[in-house]
Amino acid sequence: MRNLYAALNNTETLDNENDHIMVQIPLHGTKRQVTINAMIDSGATGDFIDKEFSSKYKIRTTQAKTIREVYLADHRPSAMGPITHTAKVPMDIGSHRESPMFQVAKLPNHVVILGMPCLKQHSPRIDWGQGKISFESERCTTWCLKESPTVYAIPEDEAQEENLQVEFSVAQSKKDQRVKVKKLDPQAKIPTRGSAQAAGHDLYANESKTIPAREQEVVRTRISITPPRGTYSRIVPRSGMAVKHQIAVNAGVIDSDYTGEIKVVLANMGKQDHQVKNGDRIAQLITERIVKSNCYEVRTLKKTNRGQQGFGSTGTSKAQICEISAGAFEKFYRRPDTTTGILKYSKKEGRISLESVNISTELAIKSGK
Repeated sequence: MRNLYAALNNTETLDNENDHIMVQIPLHGTKRQVTINAMIDSGATGDFIDKEFSSKYKIRTTQAKTIREVYLADHRPSAMGPITHTAKVPMDIGSHRESPMFQVAKLPNHVVILGMPCLKQHSPRIDWGQGKISFESERCTTWCLKESPTVYAIPEDEAQEENLQVEFSVAQSKKDQRVKVKKLDPQAKIPTRGSAQAAGHDLYANESKTIPAREQEVVRTRISITPPRGTYSRIVPRSGMAVKHQIAVNAGVIDSDYTGEIKVVLANMGKQDHQVKNGDRIAQLITERIVKSNCYEVRTLKKTNRGQQGFGSTGTSKAQICEISAGAFEKFYRRPDTTTGILKYSKKEGRISLESVNISTELAIKSGK
């Protein structure tokens, strides 16, 4: 766990687990309300809000009358300073409403820290062990409270994870998620969505072409694209063409740095030729995120239950083979829960197969033939 002692150090190592708790607070005064998890820390000498967070959410800041330096225990300036701006932001702690004056600082691991100024002003009763805060001072009961004066803390790991999700969602929303499309021909069509919730965009043919049965052809779209940063594009079949005409798509990965023409490899799995007309929807364009990873050599791999069992190894079970008499065979053959038959060995194929049993086979076994 991590903590910030503003006047003492900036190492953010927590020496005492019992001098801080995390609580959920909605912040107001921005274009929209945002809920984050704040640290209430009796070891912090001020109330702080993260500088980057304030910028992302366009929280209004005011230049401080005097620039305040924050020092470490060895009297060196801390990386969280200097403090050049402040921000007065209305916030709620449960039903407790207040507007603290935050010092805008660089907080590496937290969004908001409520320190001694807030604690002295409102004098809450804090049960550090139970993670419970009660605002019962005369000031709070007169001015700050609307309902119950008690607020319960949340686990710090959970609080920090939620804060990261909030910051990540803001960063993602600011990024352009659109696919840039360039026409290489005036008659080319921009990919379109079939419905508001469709996962992909339909790609259109920019030429007419016949795809012979059991063969494949490359169909041009005469467009090039650039997907959003951190993504790549993939061409997949359209369900209608797959079901009605047995048309599949091969070679569908489009790398993010490829800026050439998008061409679709259509494979005809059917028995009849298929006609593609200029302007037909021929495939779908899906945008997917990339997990960039590197390959490196190792001497051994972790052992698994499956091991080296490859194609067709899952969803199968071992067959039990027994040699039985003709009388026993007749009884088993009549049972619906038993597969019974004659084993046949093929020397040419080098395998044993189970021959299906019919009435003639049964009679032959009965007569001993």
